[in-house]
Amino acid sequence: MHLVIPFAAPLSNAGRHALGALTLPALESLLTRLAPAERNDGDEYQLSPPHERVLGKALGWAGADGALPWAAQAAAADGIDTGKLAWGLLSPVHWHVGRDAITMGDPEALALDEVESRAYFDAVRPLFESLGWRAAWGAPTRWYVAHESLTALPTASLDRVEGRNPDLWMPGHPGAGLVKRLQNEVQMLLYTHALNDARESEGRDTLNSFWLSGCGVRQPARHAAPDVIDTLRAPALREDWEAWAEAWRALDAGPLREALHGDAAWSLTLCGERHAQTYIRQPRGWLHGLRSRFGGPRAAALLKEL
Repeated sequence: MHLVIPFAAPLSNAGRHALGALTLPALESLLTRLAPAERNDGDEYQLSPPHERVLGKALGWAGADGALPWAAQAAAADGIDTGKLAWGLLSPVHWHVGRDAITMGDPEALALDEVESRAYFDAVRPLFESLGWRAAWGAPTRWYVAHESLTALPTASLDRVEGRNPDLWMPGHPGAGLVKRLQNEVQMLLYTHALNDARESEGRDTLNSFWLSGCGVRQPARHAAPDVIDTLRAPALREDWEAWAEAWRALDAGPLREALHGDAAWSLTLCGERHAQTYIRQPRGWLHGLRSRFGGPRAAALLKEL
């Protein structure tokens, strides 16, 4: 068993304050039984966050930063024949336009049902198909496009952009020019669309843009995927650190306590916004006894290094 925990540590001052106040007894007990193994180093400006880099490597995928084929994998899971085409995930979103900056909202916050999502998709689909792209609907917040220009196009993960200024995450890659053009055309089309007029009249956020991510040709999974526990994701992205700390405590009292009392061979990967650190179980011996007796570094101190 391999557990991967994304968003285990924040970088913001408020988040780090919440982290410093956390008590995670199960995690601290686990760390006395574990030895540090592989570390995945990076920084908070990479297009692929640490948990995506860890998962991609665990699956045996090849790909540069921001070029792991998550879209093709998700499209196949949604029943789409991906063939040998390069696919991208087209997430319908609301861009909040403020006085000083634009902020990209959570696609799920739009609360699109299938009927409304398909109506929006059918409205924007011709813009892509007129340029030779293939478009397919997978789920209310999972639309897909395929085009040869997506073969090696680096894009920022949704987990990097949500709640932030999307302009700062648009790559300077030559192939990004066409994506920006399509973004502008979609925004102009939807600006006065009847679907958005209806949402505005009901006081709901409009669907006014999209985010493209996870581009590439589908790759086979050469190894089994780790178990990902993503309960920290939502509160971390909306910077609700009280809810994030509560989610950490629930994770500590649940899956991590179960792992603590289990006998199966397993490993644990903790992921922050910059780095990921994997720990593996070590044989019980004098070192384990010493660590158990005197304790090791506090979990919060280790998490702050991520």
